[in-house]
Amino acid sequence: MSSTTGLNSADSLKAAKQKDRQIQSELMAVSDRVRNSHPSLVKHQNAVGMGIFLTSILGMVLNGWLYFEGIMPVWMVIVLSAFWTSLLHELEHDLIHYMYFRKTPFWHHFMMAGVYLARPLTQNPWVRRHTHLHHHKVSGTETDLEERGITNGESWGIRRLFMVGDNMLAFYLRIPKYFIEPRRLLKEGKVTHKDLKNLRLIAAASFTPLGTTLYLIWHLFVLFHLANGIAWTLDAQIAWPQWLLAQQDWVTGLVVVLIAPNVLRTFCLHFISSNMHYYGDNRSGIIHEQCQVMNPWYLLPLQAFCFNFGSTHAIHHFVVRDPFYIRHLATKESHEVLRKHGIRFNDMGTFSRANRMHTKEHYAVINETANA
Repeated sequence: MSSTTGLNSADSLKAAKQKDRQIQSELMAVSDRVRNSHPSLVKHQNAVGMGIFLTSILGMVLNGWLYFEGIMPVWMVIVLSAFWTSLLHELEHDLIHYMYFRKTPFWHHFMMAGVYLARPLTQNPWVRRHTHLHHHKVSGTETDLEERGITNGESWGIRRLFMVGDNMLAFYLRIPKYFIEPRRLLKEGKVTHKDLKNLRLIAAASFTPLGTTLYLIWHLFVLFHLANGIAWTLDAQIAWPQWLLAQQDWVTGLVVVLIAPNVLRTFCLHFISSNMHYYGDNRSGIIHEQCQVMNPWYLLPLQAFCFNFGSTHAIHHFVVRDPFYIRHLATKESHEVLRKHGIRFNDMGTFSRANRMHTKEHYAVINETANA
């Protein structure tokens, strides 16, 4: 007799893990075919990564120079630089999994520093390495800090919409939860005292000092122009102090070339990621319950600024070894494998279920069936 019942019985978990292994095996075969068809991408993986890195950084620098020279309009700088930062995000993700310069630490950390400085509104990548690798182990559970941090599992509404694109708002609007929930998890035995200490260290180091500083500038910039906009509609004028007005040139330049592109990219990535990952009723460690493929045509504008994340990230959960460009080349065949094994595609009901795989009623039914 199984030691537990229902979906979490030993037999049920064994079958689920066997399904994971079968999907992994088939996706690895797809990956092998792509790798064999493009041997230079594998042989020169470090050079490919560095080439994408330098191209993206130079692209952002060029956009900034064209803006300051009055050649490129603001909207184009923001859009193009957001695209370059999406590539840098993919590189950071690959670096977190040690896919570039594993044996030459200087260049590895050089790239880590570069992708961080070009995307300074994000979590420190050396800290994120810990939360991301943990995410792979416990995706969709209460201790999955990475996805919960970007609103996975929250009910949808205007509050979540604001939090999706702003890491600081995601913290400010959930301050009570950050103090109460770790203690609850400790009391329930889901984390240890050591885990709790590490959580506090992660919270302190994640966005300090770059993220917190630049988010402060961004929020003040938005509030300044919002206040001016309201005053204009009321046919009034705000008498701002001269020292504040004197900062507008460099603040506006910083927002256009660095902050706004990252805000756009962050919103697109977090919107896709937080909704394609499941939360709450998926079993810990069961990969085929962790996320869906989310690639409907109407989300293409968002996918453009997170490098088609919704279409490819489910593949990564099964096959971690591939850099993002190999995964993209394998997408068509990989999707056939995922469909065959029942991985969901474009399950938009996740928005009404707060990222649960099932409605509460349906979950109760399938658990009852498993108990029978």
